Amino acid sequence: MNKLTQFLKEVRQEVRKVTWPTKEETIRYSLMVVIASLLVAVYLGGIDYVVAEALKRFIQ
Repeated sequence: MNKLTQFLKEVRQEVRKVTWPTKEETIRYSLMVVIASLLVAVYLGGIDYVVAEALKRFIQ
């Protein structure tokens, strides 16, 4: 039990050292992730479409 208490105290100390992002930074980073995800989805979707069309032409 003493180890658990010590661990929790150390965790609390470390969390206080963290530099938390501001609300604006969090929004900006979230938008960057969403935009990057959409770009990757469009890119992979385009590749999938091209490969699927190419396979249709070779199979027929």
